[in-house]
Amino acid sequence: MKQLFFADNENFWFETLRSLGHIAYGGADLGEVLVTADRIKAGDYDSWYDEWSATAERLWQVAVEAQGGGHVVTARDTYLRASNYYRTAEFFLHGTPDDPRISSAYGKSIEAFHRFVELSGPEIERVAIPYEDTTLPGYFYRSPLPGRQPLVVMHNGFDGTAEELRFFGALAAQERGYHVLCFDGPGQPGTRHPQGLLFRPDWENVVGPVLDHALTREDVDPEKVSLYGVSLGGELCLRAAAFEPRLKAVIANDGVYDFGAFAMKFVDGDRAAVEHAVTAESAPETDAAIAAAMAANPSARWAFEHGQFVMGGSTPREFAAKTLDYHVRDGIAARVSCAVLICEAAEDLFFRGQPEQVYDALTTSDKTWLRFTEEEGADAHCHLGGQRYAFARMLDWLEDRTPVNR
Repeated sequence: MKQLFFADNENFWFETLRSLGHIAYGGADLGEVLVTADRIKAGDYDSWYDEWSATAERLWQVAVEAQGGGHVVTARDTYLRASNYYRTAEFFLHGTPDDPRISSAYGKSIEAFHRFVELSGPEIERVAIPYEDTTLPGYFYRSPLPGRQPLVVMHNGFDGTAEELRFFGALAAQERGYHVLCFDGPGQPGTRHPQGLLFRPDWENVVGPVLDHALTREDVDPEKVSLYGVSLGGELCLRAAAFEPRLKAVIANDGVYDFGAFAMKFVDGDRAAVEHAVTAESAPETDAAIAAAMAANPSARWAFEHGQFVMGGSTPREFAAKTLDYHVRDGIAARVSCAVLICEAAEDLFFRGQPEQVYDALTTSDKTWLRFTEEEGADAHCHLGGQRYAFARMLDWLEDRTPVNR
């Protein structure tokens, strides 16, 4: 897909496309995104924050005034867009974890979304899911159909939020009669920001408690529970499914085979040599190579800075070492026994070629590989810009396996 903004910065363009894509389900408006992007200086994280937060603040005030005047629909819809723009504003700031703008913008994003929920009626409710000695934040989207209905459990990936999942599949599934439970696991914003929890590779130990919670609901059909993961979530959901027998289907949007391969591509050398270097007690040449990659490549800079924020590591190299644990190699994919849909974006910015690797590693009798193209307008990572089309294809596949009860 042609870059309409930020020709020399693919990350700034991708995050702009992200909000453009969310228009399909109410997360943005075209003019708001275009005029905001036009004010931003490419590659300038401060400019990015300033302009997105200004747009979010303006809409927050519109929503507050509408709510005060009794205009519920206007307030509800405007809070929703403001929430997305606040999320977008702090996206690139994580290289300085104590920057007060991070917690401020994230907090406002959550508050705006919670106000949206309060004005939305019974179709969506906030939930707190018991997990170890704390809880995971989430949202339950109730099926519009009566009786017990299938459930889709959804989580985001390396950088997305449970709130954003409304635009990333939750509303699309709810419209088709599914219950949807969205949550943030360790390392994801709802736990990283307020609790400091970091990602863990054994995602089955996250999904398990979520399913325990979900299956206490009388309105959930326990025989029709599926799992859906976005971006890095496409690896996490497969990892969970390998060890979780209660799942009937999994959708990986998109399929991720080996997260470590993404981090490794910024350092020269074969895989074995790079793995040895990033896990060594000291490797100054590798440290220098990563620093050079971060200085030259916007994707590398963001990935390593954000990676330390959500996975840990006192240096970028230590973060790179942590990525090695996130994969479905070594027989993990082969353990998945339920139906699996592996999605692929033809022009994926981050994991090109990995969906095919996942598909080849799966041994389940019901596996599908679905490739989205530029002609369809859905060739970007996670099919941003083509969400209506992409989610229709994914959920049609799911309906053939866990149909709603009519």
